[in-house]
Amino acid sequence: MIKRLAVTKAVAAMLADASQMPVGRGQKPKADPPYYLLYSVDTDLSGAPFTDLNEDASLVYQVTAVSGPSTSTASSAGYLDQAEWMADKAREAFLSRDPRTGDWVYPLTVPGYRVICRELETEPGGTSDPTDGIISYVQRFRLDWTPA
Repeated sequence: MIKRLAVTKAVAAMLADASQMPVGRGQKPKADPPYYLLYSVDTDLSGAPFTDLNEDASLVYQVTAVSGPSTSTASSAGYLDQAEWMADKAREAFLSRDPRTGDWVYPLTVPGYRVICRELETEPGGTSDPTDGIISYVQRFRLDWTPA
């Protein structure tokens, strides 16, 4: 059975490494914007995961890019350009491949498992809250895993 917690930790580390930005797993990180929020939102299992250790799993993660006001800068706000730039960086982190080898540019390393597919599942796009100057951009990525 694919252990979700191990995968979630690897996904958060990969996104933070690829983007060089803070990533909060289900909550705001201890940082001013910009940052990412990572949520595990869906799981599909093939076959009988509790009786067969060789079953695959399809896990969906929501990545929310948050551009917002800095607590250290008066009258600052989030910007759609920054949120879209962050969304581009998230897509690069999850989907970029080396054209020479076909390997993922940003590997997801989880002992005992290997990712066999990465795809953008949905991208609702940017939203804003004019009352607090926060702009967010939502994407969902599906990752298919199999035992190594």
